[in-house]
Amino acid sequence: MLKVFIYCVIIIGVAVLLMCVRILLKKNGRFVKTHVSQSKAMRERGITCVQSQDFAMRHKSPYAVEEVEKSQPSSSK
Repeated sequence: MLKVFIYCVIIIGVAVLLMCVRILLKKNGRFVKTHVSQSKAMRERGITCVQSQDFAMRHKSPYAVEEVEKSQPSSSK
């Protein structure tokens, strides 16, 4: 059982090290930006993050026009 645990730790350690090779060896190495709002191609197509869209829709615009409901005339005779 201990042997299997040690093998798992070694395999996970090697996998993490291999994922970090580009970041460790490259000057100013960083992870690739995968968020929608950080992608230039997505911004050019007009595609934005759902969370950003939701925030924008919930945010009350100072330029919004107030809508007033008209009351229905009473139909009493």
